[in-house]
Amino acid sequence: MTTRIADVSLREAARIAGVGYLIIFVLAIFANFLVRTNLIEKGDAAATVANIVESEGLFRAGLISFLVVFVVDVVIAWALYIFFRIVSRDLSLVTAWFRLVYAVFLGVGLIFFFQALQLVSGADYLKAFQQGQLDAQVMLSLDAFNYAWLIGLVCFGIHLGLLGYLILKSASIPRLLGFILVLAGAAYVLDTLANALLANYEDYQNVFLAIVAIPSVIGELWLALWLLIRGGKGREAPQHAG
Repeated sequence: MTTRIADVSLREAARIAGVGYLIIFVLAIFANFLVRTNLIEKGDAAATVANIVESEGLFRAGLISFLVVFVVDVVIAWALYIFFRIVSRDLSLVTAWFRLVYAVFLGVGLIFFFQALQLVSGADYLKAFQQGQLDAQVMLSLDAFNYAWLIGLVCFGIHLGLLGYLILKSASIPRLLGFILVLAGAAYVLDTLANALLANYEDYQNVFLAIVAIPSVIGELWLALWLLIRGGKGREAPQHAG
């Protein structure tokens, strides 16, 4: 009976984490690349504001998508802790905490997303500002979102590195997946450090995007599919019961 209960618990945790990952993949790509990147014109506040006003529904959809990602990340952190605590309870807890801290930074960043939306709302009290001042405030708000997210991604990178290490310690998950996640975690940390240290970061932005995206997409999608198809089956349950 104990083995059966443990098996169901691990399987459910794996499915929750896997489904959560797939939700995040879809919504994060939409919010970041189809909304934020498309609407923001770097160095041109007036054009950015015009894009947001013209596509306000799209901007709001991106905001809602980020909010869902924020909530789902908390659920994934819990589910991954449940699943990997059979490998190391303490390390699994630390891994979950780093993902939770990342989620908090994303949530804080979304305050500035809301602020940008309010600044283009045309509310009466905004008439105290000239249009150029409002445009600059919108860009500052969007930049503040980006900086908060970047800082959070350091914690997310550490989370992925620890998650990869847990996979390497596991007897049932492909070791190559663990190495890829460690590499993806290091790439996230490197990208944030490059943002802070390089005054000409934009000249290398596409390079760093590739460095982060390739191992991250491969590793996290592979993990999501593995959790959905194989997670909680086989050797994990007896270990937990023991």
